[in-house]
Amino acid sequence: MKPNVLLQYILPHRFLSRIVYQATRWEWAPWKNFLIGEIVKRYDVDMSQAAQPDPFAYQHFNAFFTRKLKPDARRADPDPQAIVSPADGRISQSGRIRDGRIFQAKGQEYTAAELLGNEAAAAPFRNGSFVTIYLSPRDYHRVHMPLEGELTGTTHVPGRIFSVAPFAVEAIPRLFARNERLVCHFDGAHGPFVSVMVGAILVSSVATVWDGLAIPPYAHEIRRNDCRGRGVRLERFGEMARFNMGSTVILLLPEGYELDELQPQQQVVVGQRLGRWAGEA
Repeated sequence: MKPNVLLQYILPHRFLSRIVYQATRWEWAPWKNFLIGEIVKRYDVDMSQAAQPDPFAYQHFNAFFTRKLKPDARRADPDPQAIVSPADGRISQSGRIRDGRIFQAKGQEYTAAELLGNEAAAAPFRNGSFVTIYLSPRDYHRVHMPLEGELTGTTHVPGRIFSVAPFAVEAIPRLFARNERLVCHFDGAHGPFVSVMVGAILVSSVATVWDGLAIPPYAHEIRRNDCRGRGVRLERFGEMARFNMGSTVILLLPEGYELDELQPQQQVVVGQRLGRWAGEA
């Protein structure tokens, strides 16, 4: 086992993530400007598309990391039947879900039931499609809706907080089904779909537009919230959540949706077409 992978197993994930959570909200100018400057320089962050293009004008590092974009910086694909990318990032993997199994990386896979924390919830996706998108530190960190839908429930699944960088995805079995995550269930025009916000080491905080901060607190058991009847209906391309720091989002779609030929490590941006509905109207 490589040292960087071994380290993933022995580091105190939640302890480190709690420290980073506080550190990225410290408003002392020399500290927050140092962190912001390092990320901008190291990852060549493009601030020209940000609503506030001055990186040092943000209240703290997390405000910079979850920055808004200018209204015209992203546009949704005009085809109303198109699935649009929920995030800026790179395609980790995509394709068919085969008999409930999802491809993670060469030699690695996991089940939809493991990911969602529920066998019944996974049933509609048994032979559907999935898209996994990795967000790096340079990316825009707000997550949008791939389709129009009404929120029916959320599931907070406890777990580890392994890195979701490519080296870890290739080496750690069932990584996405083991990390702490927030599963968001929606009903769309052609059936249910799911957006899964996967936490990662140092970056395991998730907030939604309907409830605010969802993680932390970290869970010790599966927590399910029934959201039917709340009237939370979000438009395709509309903002739904954000990672306080970056991570991975996974879409699960039922049969009838056809994905475009997406390649691993392909760069995508919010609103870009990923596929479309190809089933019966």
